[in-house]
Amino acid sequence: MFVWYRHSTLTIVYLSDVSLFSKPRTLAKSAWNERGWTVQEFLAPNAVIFYQKDWSLYLDDRTPNHKESVAIMQELTYATGIDLRALVNFQSGMKGVRETLQWASRRVTTRQEDIAYSLFGIFGVNLPVIYGEKKQNALGRLLQEIIARSGDITALDWVGKSSEFNSCLPADITSYEAAPCTLPFPSEDEIQTAVSSLPNTTTVELAANLYTVLCDVKTPRFAQCRLSLPCIVFRVTAVRRRRDEDHATYFAYEVNAEGLNDLVIITEDRLVQFSRTRPARQAFLLVRPWDRSLLELPDFADDTQSVDDCTLSGSPSRGSLAGLPTEYETDDSEAHLRALRLIVHLGQPFAAFLLAQQWGGEYKRIASDHDIIAQVRDMTSVRHMMDV
Repeated sequence: MFVWYRHSTLTIVYLSDVSLFSKPRTLAKSAWNERGWTVQEFLAPNAVIFYQKDWSLYLDDRTPNHKESVAIMQELTYATGIDLRALVNFQSGMKGVRETLQWASRRVTTRQEDIAYSLFGIFGVNLPVIYGEKKQNALGRLLQEIIARSGDITALDWVGKSSEFNSCLPADITSYEAAPCTLPFPSEDEIQTAVSSLPNTTTVELAANLYTVLCDVKTPRFAQCRLSLPCIVFRVTAVRRRRDEDHATYFAYEVNAEGLNDLVIITEDRLVQFSRTRPARQAFLLVRPWDRSLLELPDFADDTQSVDDCTLSGSPSRGSLAGLPTEYETDDSEAHLRALRLIVHLGQPFAAFLLAQQWGGEYKRIASDHDIIAQVRDMTSVRHMMDV
């Protein structure tokens, strides 16, 4: 349907519950603004006209194309939370995945699977429609396709309940309603100051080796409900329940992990309590999903080139980034600097996942009601990140 709207000469939106004498911002209260399928009605077309209940123009706005009406587009931005530029000139595809999922998070559909099906065209995917599969499976298939094709793991940024399709995915699209986890990012001056304060000899060697390992890490793979997610791993050494913070629907746990500051995790799951002196049979991990942008590799003119085409053969101390065009080659000092900057980035707080090992050797994500924010204890803890 997205393509059908895209190629239409004009799309007419009939607001059946908006009366003749409606005031500005009435559109936000319309039932039309709550339905899942209507997102593509205003994103896909190049020309849209809004009509009220009596078939008069909305707000009596006589602009030939309401996408050119500043007043209506600003109101639509307020009503939907969608950026004005996206409303006027939306391109289907997989850029801004997490933001797009947030747009749809408060929408409702008559058939539960339609909340996922209504997004197929918006993300530019072609998947079979299978009514009766239930919403968790429909949403799971969509998110699996997005991650498999784009490598974008921002769809894993959610809080709520895990899906039966895959525990790394949410059970419901409402889990994307909250804004994505955004942590403070150090300024360029702060990064340079942190780099200059690093010890020289051992840190340079550590940084070079770590950079090599992480540059060779492949993109995520997702197929047949199985996600292979490159991560930096921290072994959990103790889990203790905080009974003073227990709630009727969730539990709070103090968690210790090798190389990380201690933290508290809130979840609906009952976790096994253990410590170094009383270890558990089941292994638990806190992981940092790997983000290749931290390597600060140069951008290519061809955005369609796979990130797997650019890997590092050897450490940055060898003076050039293998696989890059000649104009991107660098000397030893630049390569060392890039590796040291990676160490600084990895020392910043990050959004972590808690994983529990299953009997078959795979891991299950333990869903949390809050973002799990972790941080390495100090720069020497970075050496524990080699296990990727």
